[in-house]
Amino acid sequence: MKLETKRLTIVPVDHQLVEKLSPEDYEIHGFIKSYLEKLQEDESLLGWGVWFVIEKETERIVGDIGFKGKPVNQTVEIGYGIIPSAQGKGYATESVNEIVKWAGSTNLASHVIAECLEDNIASIKVLEKLGFDRTGTDEKMLKWKLRDQ
Repeated sequence: MKLETKRLTIVPVDHQLVEKLSPEDYEIHGFIKSYLEKLQEDESLLGWGVWFVIEKETERIVGDIGFKGKPVNQTVEIGYGIIPSAQGKGYATESVNEIVKWAGSTNLASHVIAECLEDNIASIKVLEKLGFDRTGTDEKMLKWKLRDQ
């Protein structure tokens, strides 16, 4: 399973993929390790967790994106991050758009939500560009929901 855009390949993270990486390739954060543990227990999580964002031109991992678990009541929460050297190129917008389309194509998720820090201007711009509406605030976190298409 992989998603393709003009500039990116987006692939779900699994044990085999991570085993092939060296520490210089990409930092495997705690949330990725936690997801891999859950995936080992439940293979149906594949696709509903972390995906790597790979720049086609260089074949390097430039970020990660994904969902915070399987859909619940047709709703999934998305999260994403792009490494500093690849920011400002539209990769977050491109990859979020593609993975949201994938989620909708499964017929398991019809609503996508997100959250970001209130001072994360880049994430705010990505979410607004893609048609997310602000639904509230919880402490310093802004809550978002993708407009029904």
